[in-house]
Amino acid sequence: MTDFEKLFNPRAVGIIGVTEKWGGGYWVNTFKNSGFDKPIYIFNPRLKGKVIADFPVYGSVLEIPDDKPIDYVIVAVPARIVPTVLEECGKKGVSFATIFSSGFSEVGNHHLEVEVLEVVKKYNIRVIGPNCLGIFVPKNKITFSRGLLTNASGNFGGVFQSGGLAIYISAKGQSIYGTNPSKILSIGNQIDLNFVDFLEYFLEDDETSIIALYVENIKSQEIGRKFIKVVNKLTLKGKPVILWKVGSGEATRETIMSHTGGLAGSLKIWEAVAKQTGALMVKDSNELINLAMIFQHISSMPMNRNMGITTGGGGASIETADTFERYNLKVPKLAPETAAKFKEFVPDVNTIFRNPLDLGGSMGHPETFYKTLVTLDSDPNISAVIFIKTYDFNHIFLETIKRAYKEMKKPLICIAYKIVDDTSDYANKVHFKRELFKMKIPVFESVELAAKALDKICTFREFHTKHKV
Repeated sequence: MTDFEKLFNPRAVGIIGVTEKWGGGYWVNTFKNSGFDKPIYIFNPRLKGKVIADFPVYGSVLEIPDDKPIDYVIVAVPARIVPTVLEECGKKGVSFATIFSSGFSEVGNHHLEVEVLEVVKKYNIRVIGPNCLGIFVPKNKITFSRGLLTNASGNFGGVFQSGGLAIYISAKGQSIYGTNPSKILSIGNQIDLNFVDFLEYFLEDDETSIIALYVENIKSQEIGRKFIKVVNKLTLKGKPVILWKVGSGEATRETIMSHTGGLAGSLKIWEAVAKQTGALMVKDSNELINLAMIFQHISSMPMNRNMGITTGGGGASIETADTFERYNLKVPKLAPETAAKFKEFVPDVNTIFRNPLDLGGSMGHPETFYKTLVTLDSDPNISAVIFIKTYDFNHIFLETIKRAYKEMKKPLICIAYKIVDDTSDYANKVHFKRELFKMKIPVFESVELAAKALDKICTFREFHTKHKV
């Protein structure tokens, strides 16, 4: 397995191909603003001697003294020059390079990839890319976007063949969903380092316990076999692998060929891979983020698929029951003793004592809501409790949930319907979510998203239980 210490925690970083224009200065400003506190060297022979963003510009990495090692470089030069640049990096002793440049096999220039591989094998440089953003390691202040936070690290790891999606999912996770990254990788054409290399690393990485993948293609059958093996190992180790495989349509396959220069593969094959390995397939970025969120914030795995639900209206009860059953979740009858308990404290006006439990107007009464959560939790037929409510910024409501949850033994999930975003209450919505996240309560913005995530988390538990040695 590759030792990635010099990639994720480099002693110094080099940026090759800087310019004075905004685009060419992207990487310089990104690192400068990230808080990275180790040496940063920037290079462009045409601008040698100038200063960009307070950094002196060198002509070549070979101008840096031998006693000042550079472990990681970002190469942002025209594709035809990349092999020459990497030759110099090899002589300097660089260990890792991200090739930001495009213009390789995705546009038919396969010969350039061959030249790159000849150079990196000669000097034992490991390469990410081409046509990618590289790495985001907030703990070590390494980022590929100024919009990402380097003071918020967590246990969410990801490997993406799209730089834009890597940024989007990282940003959404940090700002709204509480899925702070450990390490996120944008790997592009993966001519050298590929999914398997990083998944093998995540297998042993104590800082990463949830993994997401955006896969356009796997480069060979050999890599495919290794991929299946390592994903299975991750699942059995208790690290869920969320798999977003794209490329089911002809137009998509053609786009993939032009994006990362590889073949997409059959979706049916990938569904079989997921079934064999325990990977959890999703269909879009929203489903991916929400699934990562439930793994991050749920207090414990539901023991089975039996869900107890409470709402404040009959329509919500019907929608939830229908949707949950569509995703292989069960909405069992309440035990007789549970129904009897509810009759003791819930008015029988506008209330139906069955699962889902429609509290009607009583949903807004703190003490009734508290007793409802605790009573549902005690039902032997239920393995998780779900409550549906619009965003409630009332401090009393949050305290009621906190008080109830201290007495509960089963996981609690909130569905807070998304309403039209308004700048006046957006901060309150985020605060509401974060407060529930602190309590280990996942929060979903729709019944559909909750059902999909609960189905997947149950599937993960079932696979893990069945195959764990």
